Amino acid sequence: MSRKTIKLLAFAVMIAVILSACSNGKNKASESPIATPSSSQEDSDNAAGGNYTIGISLPAADHGWMGALIANAKAEADKHENIKSIVYTAKDPAKQTSDIEDLITKKVDAIVMLPIESAALTPAAEKVAKAGIPLIVVDRAVNTESYRLYVGGDNYGIGYGDAKYLVDALVKRKGKAEGKIIEISGVPSSVTDLRSKGFRDYIKDYPGVQIIASQPGDFTREKALKAMENILQANKEIDAVYSQDDDMTVGIVQAIKDAKRAEEMFIVSSGGMQEIYKMMKEKAKPEVVVSLTYSPTMSGTAVKLATLILEGKAIEGFWEKSVPHHIVLEATPVTPDNVNAFLNPDSKY
Repeated sequence: MSRKTIKLLAFAVMIAVILSACSNGKNKASESPIATPSSSQEDSDNAAGGNYTIGISLPAADHGWMGALIANAKAEADKHENIKSIVYTAKDPAKQTSDIEDLITKKVDAIVMLPIESAALTPAAEKVAKAGIPLIVVDRAVNTESYRLYVGGDNYGIGYGDAKYLVDALVKRKGKAEGKIIEISGVPSSVTDLRSKGFRDYIKDYPGVQIIASQPGDFTREKALKAMENILQANKEIDAVYSQDDDMTVGIVQAIKDAKRAEEMFIVSSGGMQEIYKMMKEKAKPEVVVSLTYSPTMSGTAVKLATLILEGKAIEGFWEKSVPHHIVLEATPVTPDNVNAFLNPDSKY
């Protein structure tokens, strides 16, 4: 065999070895159980450690619950070094709609919104969705499913639970489920609708329990006081009051006391307000027999979950890899029997 032939054979062997190595490398990469990060995974990892701006749109603090809710949202946003918050408050749906549009123009990364009115703010919610911005709705729902997350209390359960305690109290006082009752409701919203529906769904099985009057108190003690004054003047006999909110209950109590009818009726309420808890503890008249919890801490929870959504993280302890679409918080009954466990001098509400 010539020297030239030997060189050609050696060259051919070398080429074969190189091709074999390349082929084996490709097969090993495709068969490996450990995937190398793709560009999208790297982008996601970078985003998880990035900085974000969250827009927060809430009603003005015209009563204690809303004031606490605003404070809790700000407090949670301030905990995160990578979060900048823009907080707007409004007194009417038109102003809140304008605030939402401004946040969209500012290209915030997420929006947390408590609608002043459900129907009126639904178009604004749709605009947020079209802009591709995650929307976290708090407390009052909107009439669309375009939001990323809803966080609120069990409003139907509050109405249903208040009705149960009201019927039980009537039986205890009168020996039967019978009485003339009134309702002081909130603003036009999903909260008001659900609390009214839950209440009526329960008492429909008790024909002796009659709602003789219903007026809005708009979730404020001042308007509730006026509504209650009107009802007291028009009705000489009232056995019980269904108040949809503890702030309203404060106004209702004042109207009843001013009319010197505190021994005549009792109240069922909701919210979890420390002022109401103190009335229970002191056994003040008119008696508040129950307040089902509806905590303003839900705004802090909403902001926290907004950060998880932006960072692509799940709720700790959940098997699911993303934050749910709908979260409803429990409505816990607080009564004179267990009120001591709920008294908290450091509470914002």
